[in-house]
Amino acid sequence: MTTTQALKQLSISQLFNFSRLANRPSALWRRPGTSQKELLIDMTGTNRLVKTDLEELPAGFIVSPFLNPDNQKSRWLNADIYLCFNPQKSLINELSWGIEKIEYLEKEALASPKLKQNYFETRPNQEVINEQNQDKFIENVNQAIAAIKEGEFQKVVISKIKNIELSTDFEIVTAFDKLCEAYPNAFVSVVYLPEEDALWLGASPETLVSIDAEGIFRTVSLAGTQAAIDADGESISPAEARWSQKEIEEQSFVSRYIIECFKKIRLREYIENGPKTVQAGNLLHLRTDYSVDTKAVNFVQLPSVMLELLHPTSAVCGMPKATALAFILANEPHQRSYYSGYLGPVNIQNQSHLFVNLRTMQIIDNQGVVYAGAGITEDSKPLKEWRETEIKCQTLLNVIL
Repeated sequence: MTTTQALKQLSISQLFNFSRLANRPSALWRRPGTSQKELLIDMTGTNRLVKTDLEELPAGFIVSPFLNPDNQKSRWLNADIYLCFNPQKSLINELSWGIEKIEYLEKEALASPKLKQNYFETRPNQEVINEQNQDKFIENVNQAIAAIKEGEFQKVVISKIKNIELSTDFEIVTAFDKLCEAYPNAFVSVVYLPEEDALWLGASPETLVSIDAEGIFRTVSLAGTQAAIDADGESISPAEARWSQKEIEEQSFVSRYIIECFKKIRLREYIENGPKTVQAGNLLHLRTDYSVDTKAVNFVQLPSVMLELLHPTSAVCGMPKATALAFILANEPHQRSYYSGYLGPVNIQNQSHLFVNLRTMQIIDNQGVVYAGAGITEDSKPLKEWRETEIKCQTLLNVIL
């Protein structure tokens, strides 16, 4: 039996769990509006931190934290094994590579001492991340509103975490599949980082930067949030959505920031489409799309240049960036880690797609840590912002639990 024939007998779940048993970094994802599922496994055994230079990096997957001032600490997963599966979960041979390494990975996995351990057995030294209660969150929002009125900044994003206990039969790839089905227009991913002994599962609605095989660069302005279900339990279509001045202003901050970045590099040849209302699961957002033909403007470095200018965007940090970031660091009681950072495939099939790491959950043993944030402006209502973060947390939890 050939390696390819043997591989067809293995499920995506088995292959992903092989990477966990063998302590090999791995990423499983499904891009927005597509049906293919892609699995990457790094077999190098090295913990690599790189600068996100999209034009120079080989094929792989990158995960970068929220706070990365020097752009030197993005975690890199090399595409030693890359497998692409169709909707029927069959391997697409002509798009995959590194298949011959699967046999070695399987041997590593079956020899792993983890086979005799319980994945959900909590270690006594494992750090528990304490969640933020409603009173503390509202206090932070009130402090932010006061700072805005004093002219320190125009907008800031306040985040919180919510802890949940996972059942012993929780299966990560099953949760991934549920998110793929529930959110066809999101970037759904699960990333295993053995150096941190953690999984990150998410369904992000927001593209940070992307470049396709034809050289078209894209980014989006996504902000403003409301429930897609009214008080009577009826669905609200995007066409029926009504937006407050606060929400319109919040989204316009992000749009203006993107345009300012274009101005900094003297780029005028961009296409702007929006704002329009879009749906992401049980939430509605305002979104404006921007695109640039990098070949037409002879600017192949545009994705990396814009990435450095954009991250962290005002959609996850605030505006102006420096003063909003200082407020976040001084007032948020938790580290964001990879939440509101970015992640995605790089130079896979001559394309790179990086997404803001939103609607995400960090999984450590039997604990899930869900992250959510709210954009605060002068017109924000603290209790309403708390409720918005609760809805965002439930975006994941309603599907996977």
